[in-house]
Amino acid sequence: MRKGAKRKAASQKQEDAQVKAAQQNQENHKPAPKAKRAKTSKPQPEPEYFEDKRNLEDLWKAAFPVGTEWDQLDTVYQYNWSFSNLEDAFEEGGKLYGKKAYLFGCTEPQLVPYKGENKVICIPVVVAVVSPFPPSDKIGINSVQREAEEIIPMKQMKMDWVPYIPLENRDSQVDRLKSQIFILSCTQRRVALKQMKIDRLKKYEYCLPYFYQPLKEDELEQSTEVQIIFPAETKPVFCEFDWELDELDEFTDKLIEEDELDKDQKDAFKEFVKEKVREAKKANRQAREARKKALEEMSEETKAAFENMRFYKFYPVQTPDAPDVSNVKSPFINRASYVAFFCYPEALGAFIWCPMRARFLKNEEQNRHTELRLERKCNKHRNHTVGKKESH
Repeated sequence: MRKGAKRKAASQKQEDAQVKAAQQNQENHKPAPKAKRAKTSKPQPEPEYFEDKRNLEDLWKAAFPVGTEWDQLDTVYQYNWSFSNLEDAFEEGGKLYGKKAYLFGCTEPQLVPYKGENKVICIPVVVAVVSPFPPSDKIGINSVQREAEEIIPMKQMKMDWVPYIPLENRDSQVDRLKSQIFILSCTQRRVALKQMKIDRLKKYEYCLPYFYQPLKEDELEQSTEVQIIFPAETKPVFCEFDWELDELDEFTDKLIEEDELDKDQKDAFKEFVKEKVREAKKANRQAREARKKALEEMSEETKAAFENMRFYKFYPVQTPDAPDVSNVKSPFINRASYVAFFCYPEALGAFIWCPMRARFLKNEEQNRHTELRLERKCNKHRNHTVGKKESH
């Protein structure tokens, strides 16, 4: 054996013993294994049920709300309005079932209660016109700020009647469907409004479909009133002049007395009014001639269609998550006094359709207006007669 081999072997044994002792010591000091946590079963979520979409659910949204300001369009759809009454009208047993109808939308800003406070809300309204052919291809632009009503083709405002496709038929080819429902559509892109001139932009806010009914026009006397907006130097003069009831000299003198017109502008104002009266009389004469020509060229089938044309106005039905509009419903279709035959929900009475230059007047109001005109004429005649006797 080599010198020192015994010592080296003894040293190696000692090191092995120390390593073994250290390992045993570590094993003795190992932490006790943690108890496994019992798995708790997660509660299973209740299955969600979604209502099937109704066949005509988006019909009211598809009809363009003509005459609504562009910056108010989004506010119209912020509430969950329900037009189930409109949908039911097209179902079997409904007022519009099986009939060809042309629909357009509009809005009515009204102060209504909602969630404990009163708010001015743009209420959506849908008007259905029952007719075998498009009831109009023109748009009437009118407001209290405009001197006269402007009648232009629908397509000039990028509007037209297009077929409405119910949900269940949207996988079919449109040209193969015999649609009975048509909606007023507008293809004007909102992103292009920034480049649009103000005057044209404002036209969209004052337009509504123009309906001409030659068979009924003779039921109303033609208007003898003209709207006057005289561009005076100090301030414009706004008034109405009736060439049958008003004497121009007396009318002008009264405006001067009320400080509405400067005395030195009397002659200019009178000439301005005379010109407006001539224009109005010319328009009335042209309307009579156009009506006479239309009647002469009209077929019996078209006459029957005009006689049977009907207007229906639909408000949203009351629901918990939308404002209550039950107290603000009106039979008038717009600010220019169009009137519907029926108003839903809850018919507001029977109304007679008396259109004249796109105006629909309630029969009762027409009689009241006629009585007022006759009373004014009688009083003027009486005063004129008394004045003559006193002068003699």
